[in-house]
Amino acid sequence: MVTLFAIAAAAWGVVMAVAPVLQIRRMIQRRSSEDLSLGYFAVLLPGFALWLGYGVVSRDWALIVPNIVALTVTISTIIVALFIRAAHRDRPQPVEPTSS
Repeated sequence: MVTLFAIAAAAWGVVMAVAPVLQIRRMIQRRSSEDLSLGYFAVLLPGFALWLGYGVVSRDWALIVPNIVALTVTISTIIVALFIRAAHRDRPQPVEPTSS
């Protein structure tokens, strides 16, 4: 029973870890990361690393696999957001016409 529960939890952990890919897709489609909180992902990142470390020292694949995926997707999300924000800053802003 414990093994079955570990497999189910790990599988759902992978699904949860992949979920931010939806946010990456949205940022790319809109060419904006304005509505993304980098602070939120910055808080999650050390948590995933800690759980990964715990999984490694306890040799628990049900913790290792989902947290490797979560770390990878979270880092990718942050990189995409920063890249889009940098591209947005480098783009010349339109000049508003002045009324006289």
